[in-house]
Amino acid sequence: MSHKYVYGVVEASDDVEFETDAVGDADRVYTISHRRYAAVVSDIDTTEPEETDEDAQRHDDVLREIMEYEGGQTIVPMRFGMAFEGNRELKNVLRNAQPAFRRALRDIDGKIELGLKLVEEEDADVNREAVEDDVADRFEPIAEQSVPNDLFSDRLVFNRSYLVEKDDQEAFGDAVGELEEEYEDRLIVQYTGPFAPYSFVDVKIGAQ
Repeated sequence: MSHKYVYGVVEASDDVEFETDAVGDADRVYTISHRRYAAVVSDIDTTEPEETDEDAQRHDDVLREIMEYEGGQTIVPMRFGMAFEGNRELKNVLRNAQPAFRRALRDIDGKIELGLKLVEEEDADVNREAVEDDVADRFEPIAEQSVPNDLFSDRLVFNRSYLVEKDDQEAFGDAVGELEEEYEDRLIVQYTGPFAPYSFVDVKIGAQ
């Protein structure tokens, strides 16, 4: 398997290497460096991997391992499916996208992504605007940034992703607990994460 599947980009000094279940049945994750930045990769036998549920989960699991690796690494995460023919093509991208990686790493250093969904209980009477205002008052002071996500169901009242300092995750979780108590029997609270901060990184690189 000579092709390279990319999970994200770290500072080149943050060498990463560990054995794990990786995308495409690979069993090792490691870095390929070019000057200041390094791509976190595993070997794969295709440049067009199929997004199975199993491999999508492996992609996310590897990112979590990297975020916790040797005390914690900041990684610019890539969406599923980024694969390159070999080292040369990958190093070309690392060279050409240096300014974008520099900005992204600065913006997300020491931060994680957390998700919050509120689902209306059946037959519940909920003032959605009031709920949105209440949630904003509780969580915006804790988060560095937040972005809205699609309300893909009629019962989905609220769906937002938050960029949060790692040290503030406990405070965020406590606020979720208070929210659950406040809206018991009216709203189902779905709290997810931590994730690599996909929603707060806008770096697009072309696979070759």
